[in-house]
Amino acid sequence: MGSFSIWHWLVVLVIVALIFGTKKLRNMGEDLGGAVKGFKAGMRDGEEEAQAKKVDAKRVSDDTIDVQAREKTGGGSQS
Repeated sequence: MGSFSIWHWLVVLVIVALIFGTKKLRNMGEDLGGAVKGFKAGMRDGEEEAQAKKVDAKRVSDDTIDVQAREKTGGGSQS
């Protein structure tokens, strides 16, 4: 009694198709697919942006360490 058989799902599908019509269901499916694609693209862009920020932060950190090392050793160029 806990799960439905395939026949129950087929009856439900037929009733939903009769109520909404197949064209409306197709449009809803296309809209849902477009939303999922947009969400995935947004997540991918967000990950790329975060990766770029991480690389920039590392570059600034490396430059700071280089400058500090030169100052301590006196190896910096003096004008």
